[in-house]
Amino acid sequence: MNRRDCNATVLAAAALAYLPFRAGAAEPGSAPVILVVGDSLSAEYGLARGTGWVALLERRLQEARRTARVVNASVSGDTTAGGRSRLAPLLERHRPALVVLELGGNDALRGLPLKTTRDNLRAMIRASRDAGARVLLLGMDMPPNYGERYRAQFRAVYADLAREEKVALVPFFLTGVADGPQAAALFQDDRIHPNERAQPILLDNVWPVMRPLLPKG
Repeated sequence: MNRRDCNATVLAAAALAYLPFRAGAAEPGSAPVILVVGDSLSAEYGLARGTGWVALLERRLQEARRTARVVNASVSGDTTAGGRSRLAPLLERHRPALVVLELGGNDALRGLPLKTTRDNLRAMIRASRDAGARVLLLGMDMPPNYGERYRAQFRAVYADLAREEKVALVPFFLTGVADGPQAAALFQDDRIHPNERAQPILLDNVWPVMRPLLPKG
């Protein structure tokens, strides 16, 4: 399988400035919360429960002896508008120390304006930061058949937001999955969603950028 067969791929540039933690990001004495707000790429779509990259993150944290609790608030098919509408109660309930935003691919697949995607993500970044959390943004890309001009504009949404809002950006969520010689073996039969074999690769793409954002301990 090549990238033309994949209707949802993820791209990112480089990790940028990290914001300091603010007091009150979690209840005193409780484990800091990592809140993941994403779509099917993070919601274990088509996978056995506990095999997605977010579930694997919990094990990675234990292995690294980092005290944190992972809350996966991802919803298959979600758009940035959906994530934005759900975020406020999630922030109030979980008071996360870190918010991971993995949204936007479905916006492009539905032909939504890039400005809408940008505005929604910016609002989510700012709301998370105002709630005392750091933010990790996972940049998105689309298949080549969307045209290089559109793809460049779409990728720029994430790179520009990361620079302007001074948040961390993962450089290529699906690197080694959608762009490798063995890509066909790493996707489910729908040729859209990474399979179980791909999940550790996705985590390895996220972890180096996430780790400096985690609280000590």
